[in-house]
Formats: sequence, C-alpha cells, structure tokens
Amino acid sequence: MEEIMIRLNRQVDRLLGSLERMQLEEYLNYVRDWKRLLWVNFVAGLARGLGMAIGFTILGAAAVVLLQRIVVDNIPWIGDFLAEVIRMAQQKL
Repeated sequence: MEEIMIRLNRQVDRLLGSLERMQLEEYLNYVRDWKRLLWVNFVAGLARGLGMAIGFTILGAAAVVLLQRIVVDNIPWIGDFLAEVIRMAQQKL
C-alpha cells in the first residue's frame, strides 16, 4: 500500500511540475481578464494591419518598377499587351 502511495506522489509531483512549466495558471488568469485580452488582441491586430500595409506597399512598388522596366526595355509581347491595356483604359475614361 505504501509503495502505491509513493508512486502516486511521484506522478502527482510530475504532473504539478508539468503544469508549472506550462504556466497554466498565468494563462487562465490572462483569459479571465477580458480587458487585458481585448487590449492585447487589439494591439496584435494593429501590428498585423500595419505589417500588411507595409508589405503590400513594398510589393506594389516592386511590381510598378518591374512593369516600368518591361515597358522601357520594350519586350515585344509584354510591352504590346501593356500598351493595349493602357489604351483600353484611356478609352473607357
């Protein structure tokens, strides 16, 4: 009987150690505090939005530079296609 209690105590100690390493109590406190949760998610959303805006700006600028080089180099089939698209857009306006 005593051996079973010793084994059970070891298992409980291991379980408690695992829970402490997981920081489960801190996570539960974080989830329960709705103001903090709302603020952290708001700031994370702002950071994601800002990152996407900067990323799209850089990709858009790279696309514009690439298209300008294609037109300047006058690559026949791509340059003609872009010229046709521009001409059609100007006619619609």
